[in-house]
Amino acid sequence: MKKRSTFDLVLTAFFLGILILLASVPFLGFIPLGPINATTMHIPVIIASIILGPRIGGFLGGAFGLISMIRSTLIITPLSFVFSPFVPLYGTDQGSWKAVLVALIPRILIGVVPYFVFKGCQKMWKNKQQSLSLLLAGIAGGLTNTILVMNLIYFLFHQEYAAVVGKAGNAIYAAILGVIFTQGIPEAMVAGIATMAVASVLLRLVTNRNKNRI
Repeated sequence: MKKRSTFDLVLTAFFLGILILLASVPFLGFIPLGPINATTMHIPVIIASIILGPRIGGFLGGAFGLISMIRSTLIITPLSFVFSPFVPLYGTDQGSWKAVLVALIPRILIGVVPYFVFKGCQKMWKNKQQSLSLLLAGIAGGLTNTILVMNLIYFLFHQEYAAVVGKAGNAIYAAILGVIFTQGIPEAMVAGIATMAVASVLLRLVTNRNKNRI
């Protein structure tokens, strides 16, 4: 049990280091594309969720959210106020605590949803089709991020978001859907492919370690 816990701790530190590296290198973890940055930060969280479970996955997802909040506070963009409570809302001189919900809730769930999607697929296919299960889990994690972030922005910062993107009425949610389809789906596909490639190797490593300990 102690060896297993040490192994988990090492992997957790490894994934956390990757998150910090992605956030530190320009155009690597956060990629400016329009008002919302595209991201690759969700990929290590998804993989960690599958390998280490939803608790550690949720922890790393929370770390992603905290990094996002710090970055939005230090590097101001037109929509920084939706991720940081320390950045004034568009057209005002004060921030909103609701930004914490946008920054943290979707990112924590990135570390939870893929685990259960993977386990559910494996159970349904009787532990066969592992690669497909990993692909679907990765896609689910990516979509969890984009769909929840964009919908929370819509419901919590409706007017401010409309002012930034210059839309009104039904066109506001059309703009939200536009981000989900043009940015979220490609992000999810990349996450699915990366998860399938990396997690399959790590799962074999974990399986071999367990066999050697028996």
